[in-house]
Amino acid sequence: MVDQLPNLGHEKVMLETLGLESMDDLFSDIPESVRMNDELPLPAPQTEEEIIADARRLLGANVALGDRVSFLGAGLNRNYVPASVFQLVTRGEFLTSYTPYQPEVSQGMLQAMWEFQTLISELVGLEVSNLSVYDASTAAAEALTCSIRIHNKKATQKDTVYISELVPPARVSVIENYSQGGGVVIKTIKHNEDGTLNLESLAEAAGSCGVYVEQPNPLGILDGGLSKVKEIIGQNTAFIVGVSPVSLGLVEAPGNYGADIVVGEGQSLGSPITYGGPLYGIFACSKNYLRQMPGRIVGKSIDVDGNEAFCLTLSTREQHIRRHRATSNICTNETLIALMGAMHMSLLGPEGLKLLAQRNMAACQLAKEKLGKISGISLPHESGYHYNEFAIELPGSASDCLEYLDSRGVIGGLDLSNWYPDKTNWMLVSVSDQTTSNDIEMLCARISIWCESVPKGVEA
Repeated sequence: MVDQLPNLGHEKVMLETLGLESMDDLFSDIPESVRMNDELPLPAPQTEEEIIADARRLLGANVALGDRVSFLGAGLNRNYVPASVFQLVTRGEFLTSYTPYQPEVSQGMLQAMWEFQTLISELVGLEVSNLSVYDASTAAAEALTCSIRIHNKKATQKDTVYISELVPPARVSVIENYSQGGGVVIKTIKHNEDGTLNLESLAEAAGSCGVYVEQPNPLGILDGGLSKVKEIIGQNTAFIVGVSPVSLGLVEAPGNYGADIVVGEGQSLGSPITYGGPLYGIFACSKNYLRQMPGRIVGKSIDVDGNEAFCLTLSTREQHIRRHRATSNICTNETLIALMGAMHMSLLGPEGLKLLAQRNMAACQLAKEKLGKISGISLPHESGYHYNEFAIELPGSASDCLEYLDSRGVIGGLDLSNWYPDKTNWMLVSVSDQTTSNDIEMLCARISIWCESVPKGVEA
């Protein structure tokens, strides 16, 4: 093979041009004491062609998400993203743009950012949205620390926040990491047997700085009781709701039932999953929280000539103001991915978003009905309404069931013992608008055979 590296074999000429005799002379300014003299533990060098061939071999061993029937979600959704989104986002003014510190040369980018904020505000029913944070977990953590900054003076439970006991451990870990060192106390709110929020337990959160719950919750349950939360916790406690944005095509916007802050994972709008990302976090709030919210906010104004103009209005991060007064350490937002979300929302429009949510809901209902009829399977929260996801209880170990499904060409759901250790025979089944009736029939057929193979009376 011919190595096609540029200037290969011209090292001597380049050194002479620089007035140097050897490669060692090139790095002579690096002290001997800090140099690494041993060989790097790497395989032998490869040509460009060899590297590409190896990369293709490795990629060929992967199973692409669309190549197999999948019911794995647990926070990420396989919604179809129009091809036009990927085409538009490759335009240079989006793809290569930097932070628009100079509004006079960044009006197009600033307008796109402002439109994203406007779309999110309309979607969640709150006046203000930023652009954006890293993901749903950092959004939740930022919302809770924001609630402390706003309410701690009047709180009777100072430096204290409450979160749903169903919040997945990975998200809890992020919240704890954000809170550590600040003396923040994190307490949990109990849930009823049907998966809904225990309002009696919620009453304990009154007087704290903030309460974080999700709608739908991590088990896919749509909880009508959330409409009573603000009344119970009071005006001096922030009501924070984590959402699945597509669900808001059907589900009431949290701002309409008293939410002070709405956060969520934006991935389902505009972004494929691609092994866990890229993601972007939604963060919206009422005006009372505006000056304490993290991230960047684009505003619309009028320039000296009376023309409409856009600029960064608030950017309360440590790069821009005194570090000790910064509201967040989120320095690089997810502008490009968030703009993909804005493109997706614009293409859908209100009716398109409603239709997308209906397709997700219909697939979820169909899967729930079909799986619930299989002998050996029970639905722990059968009476509730679900969006995208629901839990099933198996006659044996969920991990064994998933291994069997995988061997039969089906990617099953999430083994819920990963979240809740005592739920060893619970599986979280996730669907999307890409889930077909044939996919559901295949899952039911495979899982039915597995259920029959489980010895009766065997505990998970």
